[in-house]
Parts: sequence; C-alpha cells; structure tokens
Amino acid sequence: MLVSKLLLPTLREVPAEAEVVSHQLLVRAGFIRKSAAGVYTLLPLAWRVVKKIENIIREEMDSRDGQEIMMPIIQPAELWQESGRWDVYGPELFRFKDRHGRDFCLGPTHEEIITDLVRGEVRSYKQLPLLLYQIQNKYRDERRPRFGLMRGREFIMKDLYSFDRDEDGLEITYQKMFDAYTRIFSRCGLRFRPVEADSGAIGGSDTHEFMVLAESGEAVVVYCPSDSCGYAANDEKAESPVEIEVGQQDQRPLSRVETPGTRTVEQVTEFLGISPKKLIKTIFYQTEKGLVAALVRGDRDINEVKLKKEVGSLELELANPQRVEEVTGSSVGFVGPIGIKDTLLVVDQEVAGLVNAVAGANQVDNHLVDINPGRDFSLDRTADIRLVKAGDPCPLCGKALLEARGIEVGQVFKLGTKYSSALNAVYSDQNGQELPIVMGCYGIGVTRTMAASIEQNNDENGIVWPVSIAPYQVVVIPVNIKNIDQQTMASRVYNKLLATGIEAVMDDRDERPGVKFKDADLVGYPVRVTVGGKAVSSGMLEVSIRKKGDIEMIAEDEIVRMISDFINKESS
Repeated sequence: MLVSKLLLPTLREVPAEAEVVSHQLLVRAGFIRKSAAGVYTLLPLAWRVVKKIENIIREEMDSRDGQEIMMPIIQPAELWQESGRWDVYGPELFRFKDRHGRDFCLGPTHEEIITDLVRGEVRSYKQLPLLLYQIQNKYRDERRPRFGLMRGREFIMKDLYSFDRDEDGLEITYQKMFDAYTRIFSRCGLRFRPVEADSGAIGGSDTHEFMVLAESGEAVVVYCPSDSCGYAANDEKAESPVEIEVGQQDQRPLSRVETPGTRTVEQVTEFLGISPKKLIKTIFYQTEKGLVAALVRGDRDINEVKLKKEVGSLELELANPQRVEEVTGSSVGFVGPIGIKDTLLVVDQEVAGLVNAVAGANQVDNHLVDINPGRDFSLDRTADIRLVKAGDPCPLCGKALLEARGIEVGQVFKLGTKYSSALNAVYSDQNGQELPIVMGCYGIGVTRTMAASIEQNNDENGIVWPVSIAPYQVVVIPVNIKNIDQQTMASRVYNKLLATGIEAVMDDRDERPGVKFKDADLVGYPVRVTVGGKAVSSGMLEVSIRKKGDIEMIAEDEIVRMISDFINKESS
C-alpha cells in the first residue's frame, strides 16, 4: 500500500476529550473517528489490527474444536424473560419495540440466543461436548462511555459457549479455553495476568478475568508475590483472612462522648486517640429492596460488588444525605448502627470481632464509645463486604498481597446449568434420562484488546505495535520522493518485501522527511526502512526497529532476510 492512497488522517495535537493514551493515539494516528459518545468508526489501519486479533482468536478457537457461527444482534425479549434476565440486566440493555409493539434488545451478550439454538438441535449425549463461537458487535448502553474503545456502547467481541454433559466435562473445557486465552494474549504480544473475578450479570460459579497490566487500567488487581502460590483476583472478588484483635479485653459499658466537628475517620480517631481499626463506619445505601446500612472498620472501604451480592439487589447506590437523616435523626458523619430501625444491617466480619469500638451516636457532634457488636447491635447479617488492598494477607499463603492496575480484555465463566435449566436445554444420557446441559461462556473484547495493547506499548512519539498485530510490519520511506534514484530504490525494496509476504507500506508522499518520520513513529510500524542519498550511493539502507529505537545499516540484498528474521523472532 502506498501511503498517498491510504486513508491516514494523522493529527499533531492531542484531542481534548481523549483522557487515556490509547484514545489519544488512536485518534492522532488516524485509526478511529468518533460518531457519537461511545461509538466509533474504525479506519483502515484500525480494521487491519482488529482482523489480525480476530485471526489469532479464530486459530486458537478452531484448534480446540470451536465452531464459528453468527447469531443475530437483535434479540427477542421473550428469551430474556424466560431466563429471568430481562429485568435483571439493568439499564445497560438497549431495549426497543418493533412496529408491532413487540419488545427486543440489542445483544450485549448471547447466552439466551445460543441456549435456545442448542435446545432445539441437541438431543443426545453423543452430540456433546459442543463449542460454538462468534465474533461480532455487541451493544451496552453505558451510563458514561469513556476512554475511547476501552468503554464504549458498541464494540467487537468474541464469545464462545460450551455445552457439556456434566461438571467434569465443563472443567476440561474451561481449562482448554483458559489455555487458549493464555495463547491468544501471548501471541498478541501482551503482558497479562489471569485473576479470579466476580461473574456479575452473566452469572455462574467460577470465573477468571484476563487482565492486561497497565497503569491506566480501570481495574485493580491484588496478587500474591509468591511464585509457588499464584493467587490473584480483581478487587471486586479478592478475599483476605479476617483480622482478629489480639488479646483478651473486658467489655466496657457503652457511653456517649461529645466530638464537636469530627465528621471524618481522621478527625474522629485523632480526637479520641484511637486507631481507625477501632472505628466502625456506617454507610447507607439505597436499593430496590429498601435501605441498607453497611458496617466496616474505619481503615476499610466497602466492596459494593460483594455488598450487592450479599443483599441480592439489582441496584445499589449511596443514599442521599436527606434520606440518611430521616432514618437516623443525624447528619452523615455522626451516624452509627445502634438504634436504627427499618434498615437492613450488613456487618463486615472484622467489625463483628471488635471489642470496645467507636461509632457515630446518631446525634450531631456525638459518638458512642465502647460499642460491642452482638451486645449493642445485631450480628444477624454478617459477611465479607470489605475491599481487599495491598498489604492484606494472601488467603492461600498469608504473604502480604501486592497491587497493580489492569485492563480486562477477556473473561471465562463456568455457567453450570443456570441457562439450560431456565430454558429447558436438556439431553438424553446413555440410559435415556433427560439431564440439563452444563454450560460455560468465554469472551474476548477484540477492540478493547487493540486499545489495551496501545496502553501497554507506547512512548512519547506514538504507538509501538507488537509485530503480530501491527497494521503493517514495515514502512519504507524515500527521503525525497522527487529524486528518481531514491524513488526507484525505495520501490525496489518495497516490492521485494511484498513479494516475500511481508506487509509493507511505502510513504510516497511529497512531504518533508521529518513529517514522514513523525508519522511512522506515531502509527507505530515495527520496522522503518529509510532510503536517502547515502543509501543510493552505498547500497546500505538505514533500518530502525521501533521498539528498540536503534538504527542499523543493512545492505539492500540482505534487507529481506534481516526483516524476515526479525518478524519471525518477534512473532514466535
């Protein structure tokens, strides 16, 4: 491809709305253009990257007996109602009515459609296991689309669904897909970590997310530094042993103290001279089931995913201050668990073990001291609802956990019989007995993988693509396109590369060399071959490897071999 013919609208300025590196560089390098909030057009270079990621995925899925299909984007509400998810999925589901008033949605995922297909076609145990996948657009009405392709309303995703006879079969398939994902992201040139995760609206039991490690990642991953342990989870799922107070303490009688102007944890603990571990934070949430008061220690944060699951609510948001005051008679900052009525109290396990603790007195400028859980307020609803953080002990080996940020690019789920039971997808076993099919599902965000790669592979000059997913592997740049000798030599090298199957472009634009070099670095071609006056006179070409930044002088008759060796080494 000649750059003069390529739709490549590069920009020098950073777009004002682009918050993260991948969004900035995808726009500046001419890969994407915005159509609406969270909706983007993929330009030629972006589409080439997407197709390469898709091809890697297809090769790994097909090699593990996956069969590619294509399911409809438009899905009837009846199937979602049958599975029970029409109301559960929430406002992210794009819903609409056709001209006849029938309810439909745009597919954010395809568990219902695929289960409906399989229940109509699979009858016998001899047809199982069965692995079906597709690569297509998905739609989610994000409340706040942001970060370019990282969190959009329309995106490309691979989703595979597995159908097995039993849990043992699912375990084999799950491990097969886990290994496939490890291969896929390794072949894409990414540094990643599989972590335990929460299954969210998809449901099921065990699930792992594949996290690309990057400082710009939205997700927080905690992991054990011990190589022999291997524990890792996102902070929504992470667990840690309950910290128990050491030593025997007598329970002292409850009393009230004045604490003027002390609303925050820092102010209260400093005023009373206590550790934050002795303070009970009471946080109120509004759910569709009513008000919930969650209790954690003063040095902890509430894990809202765990709390939501414990309460069994579809919606969970912080209660407004007016509502809190109606229930407690006090403003936020002085509220506590004692004496609250008509409110579900969910107590973290660490709070349940406190002795002679402190909490708000439900009266402005007052706190209660020497509170003892179980004696002074109910422990009927005790659960792990705290957010695990770096420094907490590993649940497997006890070592202090470390923390990193990550971008979720894939997730694998053990669904079990959640959907097959709801939609009556059954098979007949060897004895003729009907049993529900055991399912799994396995997703990869294709466009998000492209963005995540940029978050991990960039420098001050632009993108640094891994060779395996770069839009083109080589750019050939004649310094002066009007110079016939340079043009002839550049065209000769360019055509040699194409003839050996190397993906190359030639920047034949009548632009200054600096403009071409800047665009080459911005786009992120892995290899740059420069043809100038010295190359014409000496036969030695200047070759720059984008990832390393160094320059080698290579003879023209060696250029194809050198670049082929580099590509093969980087792609292996």
